[in-house]
Amino acid sequence: MSKSPVTCHVLDSSIGKPAAGVPVQLQQLRSADGPASTFDILAEGNSVTDYDGRCMQLYPEAAPGQKREDLIKLQAGRLYKVVFKTKDYFESTSRKCFYPWVEITFEVANPAEHHHIPLLISPYSYTTYRGS
Repeated sequence: MSKSPVTCHVLDSSIGKPAAGVPVQLQQLRSADGPASTFDILAEGNSVTDYDGRCMQLYPEAAPGQKREDLIKLQAGRLYKVVFKTKDYFESTSRKCFYPWVEITFEVANPAEHHHIPLLISPYSYTTYRGS
């Protein structure tokens, strides 16, 4: 199975371990009407981080005979967003959090490049960077 064009890795910096079981969505900008931008969900379903905090297959499900890697074609100049449902994760570990989800919006310059989105979380903060 080939790798998704967008992957992510979530680390819980408050305990120094990967954040397993974080629900993740991949979205694409449909229209930008000032602050009321609209995004379409490209993938979710079983997209949750694994035991190592990684989500390596942000694809929608393929129909019989279809290749998963053909379902998402990133486009240059388009905006995409990865949404992490952090509240679900923190509740599953009996902790409260301030940010119920984290949205990371990014622009694709080169669709042939792989886009890795690392996220470091704690109950009251988060940070990200462009991964490789």
